Amino acid sequence: MSVYFLSDLHLGAPYFPDSREAEKRVVAFLDSIKDDAEAIYLLGDVLDYWYEYRYVVPRGFVRFFGKLAELTDAGIKVVWLIGNHDIWIFDYIPGELGVEVIDGSLTETIYGKTIFMTHGDGVGRLPRGFRIIRSIFRNRWCQKAFAAIHPRWTVPFAYGWSHHSREEGEARGIPDEKILTGLRDFVRTYHESHPEIEIFLFGHVHILSREEVAKGCEMIVLGEWIRTFSYAILDKNGLKLAKWG
Repeated sequence: MSVYFLSDLHLGAPYFPDSREAEKRVVAFLDSIKDDAEAIYLLGDVLDYWYEYRYVVPRGFVRFFGKLAELTDAGIKVVWLIGNHDIWIFDYIPGELGVEVIDGSLTETIYGKTIFMTHGDGVGRLPRGFRIIRSIFRNRWCQKAFAAIHPRWTVPFAYGWSHHSREEGEARGIPDEKILTGLRDFVRTYHESHPEIEIFLFGHVHILSREEVAKGCEMIVLGEWIRTFSYAILDKNGLKLAKWG
């Protein structure tokens, strides 16, 4: 049995040539590991945009959500760590799909390895503008105000913002070395007070990388499912990185 880690699926993103095919790819991957997976950890930005309303469910992701429900119904543990694109998960996904949702970080010991995992947008050096936007998005009053606006306005706005953000990122060059440097600094500092942690797992940066940042401590960035289709797999023999397809 194995434990799987992946991040930055960005399902529904407007820059996919075919969003349905992107979703089917992820579903095919999950289907291929269902007989081997003991647990699956999704490290954020699983959906490019998601906002839960009290009485209605946003359109889309039927195949993906159905597969998650199938996995959890079969007794496979699925953990979803919120990213900066899928912050507004409330009770639908955990309640209907049986997925454990975490906003922040998680430290677990799996197959003898102590692992710290988080999406990566809330640690390291955060630009002032990003910190402000992040705090607004997580403010309960702002969330209620946003929910009061009709989805016909908020959904196109959110996808437009995402598309613009990606274009800016590609213009300045991805990966952003400042973000990576910030993650390394965070790992070194955090590891000093938590020397038991052997692996730090992140998403967010859209690269696949593995490096020793401190003695006996690795930092792994999981890549993405836009072009790379990468993930990590951990079993009794250790952790390895792989690509699907």
